[in-house]
Amino acid sequence: MTGTARTWRALLVGAGNMGRVWARTLQASAAAELVGWVDVRGDLVERVADELALDDLWLDSDLGRALAITRPDFVVDVTVPSAHYAVTLQALRAGVPVLGEKPMADTMEHAREMVAAAERTGLLYMVSQSRRYNPGLLALRRLILDETGPLGILSSNFSIGARESGHRLEIASPLLLDMAIHAFDAARYLSGADPVSVYCEEFNPPWSWYRGSACATAIFELTGGLRYTYQGSWCSEGCHTSWDAEWRAVGPHGSARWRGGDDVPIAEIVVERGGFLPVTEERRAGDTAVPPGIAGSLRDFLTALETGTTPMGACGDNIKSLAMVFAAIESAAAGRRVSCRLWDGA
Repeated sequence: MTGTARTWRALLVGAGNMGRVWARTLQASAAAELVGWVDVRGDLVERVADELALDDLWLDSDLGRALAITRPDFVVDVTVPSAHYAVTLQALRAGVPVLGEKPMADTMEHAREMVAAAERTGLLYMVSQSRRYNPGLLALRRLILDETGPLGILSSNFSIGARESGHRLEIASPLLLDMAIHAFDAARYLSGADPVSVYCEEFNPPWSWYRGSACATAIFELTGGLRYTYQGSWCSEGCHTSWDAEWRAVGPHGSARWRGGDDVPIAEIVVERGGFLPVTEERRAGDTAVPPGIAGSLRDFLTALETGTTPMGACGDNIKSLAMVFAAIESAAAGRRVSCRLWDGA
C-alpha cells in the first residue's frame, strides 16, 4: 500500500494465465482499482472476467478504445513478449505510465525504442521483475553487502521440469528468453554490477518437450571483474531446484548461499586464517518483510508514481538484464564470447 489514500485506476492488457494472476493482485490491492481489461481475443477476456466475478469492468479487444473510455492512471501489460513493444508505445503515447511483465521486449532494438519513448514522454515504464521481491533474495543481498564483501564469484543453478504451455513451447530459446532473465536480473541485483560480456552454450536434450533449446550454461563477466556462472534447465524432471534457483556468492571475507524459495540464506565468514582451512562463523541476515512477487512490483510502481522516485525495474535499468539475455543467445549461436553492452547499441 502506498503512503496516501489515493486509489490508482488500472487498465489490464492480456487475459492469459498471468493476466488472471495480475487481475487478482489488482483486486487485492488497497491502492489500485481495476477499471478495464483488454485482450485481442474479446471472447477470452469476457469469459475470464466472468470466471473471476469481475462485473464492473470495461472489457474490450481494442486498446486504443479502452484507453479513451476508461482513462486509466496506468496500464499493466501482461501480453506475450512480442506484443510488449506495441502495447507499451501505444500507452505511453496516450500519456499513460506502464507496468509491464518481463521480458521487456522481443528484440533489443524494440527495447531501446521503448526506453527512449519513456524518456521522451517523461512517463514511468517499469518492468516487473517479480522475483526481486523474494525476502530470501533480499536477505542474501544483505549478507553480501554486510558480510562477504564485494563479489568476485557468483553462480546459480536452475533446474525445473515444468510442463509449460503456450508460446514458450514454440519459441527458439525458451529458457534464455523467458525464464533465465529472472536469474540474470537477480545477479545484477545481488552484485550491483553491470554485464560486460558472455560466453554461452544452449542445447535441447532428446526428451525435451520444447521446440527450442531448454538448457543453457553461460559465463558472464560483470564490471569489477566479477564472474557469474548460470546453469539452467527447463526440462529436467526430478531433483528440482526452487523457481528462484540455487545461489552461491563468494567475496573476500567468505561465502554465502541460498537455495531459493523459503530457504534462509546463510554466510560463512572467515574469523581466523593461518591453517590449511580458515576458521569461519555462520552469519544470517535479519528478517525482511516485503510484499512478495508481483504484489511487490505493484507496490514499488505505485510508490514511484506517487513520489517520483525511481523503482527497481525502471526500464532504463532493466534493459541491462534484457541485454544479458540477448547477448547469451547471440553467443550460443555464434559459438564465441560477445559483448553484453547492447542497451547502448554496442
